[in-house]
Amino acid sequence: REVFGRVVQCRTGHGFTGEYYRSHVPTEPDDCPCGAQLQTRRHILQDCPRYEPTRHILRAASAQIDLPTILGTEEGITALAEFIEQSGAFTKT
Repeated sequence: REVFGRVVQCRTGHGFTGEYYRSHVPTEPDDCPCGAQLQTRRHILQDCPRYEPTRHILRAASAQIDLPTILGTEEGITALAEFIEQSGAFTKT
């Protein structure tokens, strides 16, 4: 159930990311703990070194981690849920 909620938040862009905080909760920091200036959904899924160990889950659904594929297809969403569960991504840190 918790993973499902984070999947929905990730798909809609209303989750625990700096990008969301910048628009909706300006008192929260919007940078990434890895040092990136702005933590975005794309950064977490494609680039953040903190999530590289589990990124293979996403690559199984889309070799290039294409966001429309990951966020908009059954195979991609299944991979996204597994990635979130294994990595702890999209949780408040």
